[in-house]
Amino acid sequence: MKLLRTIRLDTSDTFIFEKAAEPGEWAVSGAFMFWDRDLTALGGKARSAFRAGFLGVASLGWSTLVQIVEASEDDRLAAVDMLGKHLVAELGAPTVEDAVAAAEEEFAFAASLCDHPVDTLVAVHRTSEGDGIHEAFRTLRPRAGKKLARAFSFFEVEGETDEQPGDVVDVIGMAERK
Repeated sequence: MKLLRTIRLDTSDTFIFEKAAEPGEWAVSGAFMFWDRDLTALGGKARSAFRAGFLGVASLGWSTLVQIVEASEDDRLAAVDMLGKHLVAELGAPTVEDAVAAAEEEFAFAASLCDHPVDTLVAVHRTSEGDGIHEAFRTLRPRAGKKLARAFSFFEVEGETDEQPGDVVDVIGMAERK
């Protein structure tokens, strides 16, 4: 089976998000983290997490990109268990059974994004509309014969290319202020 793992190609996640996921964490979409928030009032790092973050399951931190990787059933079960524990301890799930069921759904959805080759990167763009949160996913693959090297030198993009993010993030300016 294939699942998503966080990946960090540069240091930008460490200053774009309030809490950055560590590279190599199992990941899910994370849209549920915003279910009870006033999305129109989100600003700064919270808005960045909403707009373009995947949730790292171990840290509950955010990652701009995730990588499709091979995973065993034991990996999946451990990740579901970890997310379930977070849902109870930190996010107020009413029962362990409810939390595990929700975690199973999150990982089933994450696995549904993995119908691309291993090592494909995935990015998300989230918006809030009257009927809820909408997510668009894009895949980034190394050009034929190339291995992962640097963030901006080798990718072909697949997915919804007509919809572009509405926000502009000044990554250099954020790094200089840090």
